[in-house]
Amino acid sequence: MSLRLGTFNIENLMTRFDFSGWRNQLRQDRVLRLFEVGSKQEYEQLEQARLIAETDDTRQLSALAIADADADILCLQEVDNIPALQAFEYGYLYRMVGNGYLQKFLVEGNDGRGIDVAVLMRDETRSGQKIEVLDVRSHAMLTYQDLDLFNDELALTSRPTDKIFKRDCLELDLKIGDKRLSLYVVHFKSMSNARDNKDGRIGTMALRIAEAKAVRHIIEKRFGTENTGRMNFAICGDMNDYQERVKVIGTRRTGYRFEPVTEEMSALDVFSHDDFAHNVMTRRGVMDRWTLYHARGPEEQHLCQLDYLWLSPALAEHNPAAVPDVIRNGQPFRTIFPPGQEVERYPRIGWDRPKASDHCPVVVEINLP
Repeated sequence: MSLRLGTFNIENLMTRFDFSGWRNQLRQDRVLRLFEVGSKQEYEQLEQARLIAETDDTRQLSALAIADADADILCLQEVDNIPALQAFEYGYLYRMVGNGYLQKFLVEGNDGRGIDVAVLMRDETRSGQKIEVLDVRSHAMLTYQDLDLFNDELALTSRPTDKIFKRDCLELDLKIGDKRLSLYVVHFKSMSNARDNKDGRIGTMALRIAEAKAVRHIIEKRFGTENTGRMNFAICGDMNDYQERVKVIGTRRTGYRFEPVTEEMSALDVFSHDDFAHNVMTRRGVMDRWTLYHARGPEEQHLCQLDYLWLSPALAEHNPAAVPDVIRNGQPFRTIFPPGQEVERYPRIGWDRPKASDHCPVVVEINLP
């Protein structure tokens, strides 16, 4: 009996229009800045037309990436609400490629933009095992003081009563056939809006470390510290941090070279340092673990893994040959691939957009002990 488990930051699956760019040019789409817009009403009409036209291509590409991942259970990030999920699943994923996910779960979390974590599930695995949801729990209301996590670093930006998770840690208890699996779906704090214009990743590190510690606390409290390693659990999602990256050096004219770099510190060390959980992506080559291309001009380019499927020691040991797939066909053409990793892009992919997402879906096929 096998199960395909995946995660995908689908990037702004929204049901709402954002008109804040009328007053704040930093939030205004670049194409509208090319035109003279005489009034707020005219701006809103143009923004609606632009977004509707762009979204159809984007969601077709998102659906193709999800279809290629072919997950039985798919954890999603950046979903507006259940109606958005239903409209996308029926209007794009099911109608276009025939992949139906009738079970859908989302709990409104803490994100100021309203982007939440969610889960899509089939009724049965591809091998015919029934997927049952026994319980769903949100941990969005946990505060730093609840778990005694507040410290001097957090005090620079936060209060003891602030919520730990910037979105949520959505916990699902599942029964797959006659086996049990506990799933923890997260979307950690982004590497932006750092205090005093510090390096974005370092400046927000304390917030992600607290989130990782909170996830670990939830799991250890649930199973007991001594028993945790023997349980079937997975931590999935966009964790907005990396323990290593691949520097991309060069330009289109001069060519590129690629240099792997190991980071001295990461929030994800909370999971890995004592084998609390196993990042199955490390079973791929060091140059081939990335799920996102980041660039701010030729001086700042790298490939990194932001999207994770952390397996419990029991699951990792039971599946020693399980190597995750990374679906990169929905990446825009601006993404720079190391030699030998190039893929055929989906139809209508653009230089920067449309694209399936800025992230790549990750999926692994496992057996439950």
